[in-house]
Amino acid sequence: MENRLMELEAVIESERRSFYKIGKALKEIRDDRLYRQLLFESFEAYLKDRWDMSKSHAYRLIEASRVIDNLSPLGEVLPENEAQLRPLGHLHPFDQRRIWRDFLAAGMALNARNIQRFVSKHVGAEKARIDLINVISISYKEAVMAMLEQIRLAGCEDWRSTSREAGLFWLRVMKEKIVTKL
Repeated sequence: MENRLMELEAVIESERRSFYKIGKALKEIRDDRLYRQLLFESFEAYLKDRWDMSKSHAYRLIEASRVIDNLSPLGEVLPENEAQLRPLGHLHPFDQRRIWRDFLAAGMALNARNIQRFVSKHVGAEKARIDLINVISISYKEAVMAMLEQIRLAGCEDWRSTSREAGLFWLRVMKEKIVTKL
């Protein structure tokens, strides 16, 4: 009885991890239009008739295999199923790797809910930071643009009227004023 449970759990474990291979195979079948060899008119018809699989599920598996390929160089700890990869799928590959590294460093349990919460929190924080960057007054933007023009002109004349050190000094002063206000 106990041996049978172990056998069945081994089957579940091996099949759970096969989502990557299935996604890779489906991608190749789709991209190379191999489904036409079986006289299917579309990838969707092939999925439905041959595998009783929806197009959306197939695309999730394809996307999951793409994300796994992107995360693979980071190490041995990778998401274990397609559901754990969904939150990462819509991100840029660089962001996928960064957020995955941060998730692993956080020491949270590896499950779809934790990954979703972690990604939502970090993507939301990043979006909020970007939104704050975009909210500046027109007069501030004009002042910064005028300052950049002066820096450009000073650089063009080989810093004769304004030294490079003076420019760097005033940039540090501005940074200190901005940072102390936060």
